[in-house]
Amino acid sequence: MNIPSITLNDGTPMPQLGFGTWQLVDEQCYPAVRKAIELGYRHIDTAAIYGNEEEVGRAVRDAIAAGDATRDELFIVTKLWNNQHHEPEVAFQQSLARLGLDYIDLYLLHWPCPKQQQYISAFEGMAHIQGLGTVQSIGVCNFYPAALIELIEKTGVVPAVNQIELHPGFPQFELQKLDKELGIITESWSPLGQGKILAEPTTVRIAQVHGKTPAQVILRWHIQQGLVPLPKSAHNDRIAENLNIFDFQLTEAEIAELSALDSGRIGPDPMEFPE
Repeated sequence: MNIPSITLNDGTPMPQLGFGTWQLVDEQCYPAVRKAIELGYRHIDTAAIYGNEEEVGRAVRDAIAAGDATRDELFIVTKLWNNQHHEPEVAFQQSLARLGLDYIDLYLLHWPCPKQQQYISAFEGMAHIQGLGTVQSIGVCNFYPAALIELIEKTGVVPAVNQIELHPGFPQFELQKLDKELGIITESWSPLGQGKILAEPTTVRIAQVHGKTPAQVILRWHIQQGLVPLPKSAHNDRIAENLNIFDFQLTEAEIAELSALDSGRIGPDPMEFPE
């Protein structure tokens, strides 16, 4: 499967479709990641708080040993959790050790946590790690406009990625626009809206027109807008299904119809989280 790449603002290519691992734990995680890589996924997204970095790393190493992919072909992402904003270097080394890898392709600041008032120093620490060569690119998650602008002004570093909740029911168009203006790639977590928009009549009708599933149509909606969706599944058939989205095109009218769905935010508000 030839997944297209998007070039980050530091010149690094990143596969436009990723495999998410949130809530994949214990016996679910390892086989799911192995199957994803075997089928053709090259972008694997995890985080310290997911509690599965060891399983993800083992699956990656075993996939490489089996010849399913080379390390250079893979794009591995993990994240700095909220309780370690004061020690990003320590947190990064802990993640690297749990993954059992020599380097990480993208390290993300998981939440701004504005009440802690530490995201500036945390990101500065991440930029220092990047300079040491064990992480290729750095970025953020869940950053809203004011926090994003302050971060850039005070650190002088533009994040490569802003990974945010984004799906047709919550498209965040203004934040997408700002990211684009700043040269930041927008990644979509919960790209399927945790399933809430799959049964919408609009989604079902468009899927029937193209002979695709509702999930494939929604993921295609992300791809055609230059977004990077991170679907997650523990089921082999759905892992394969989510990959099979590069042989059809949505019309502009269909994209507009899907964009008009309004299910609202599913996850916490980054301006308030954690309380």
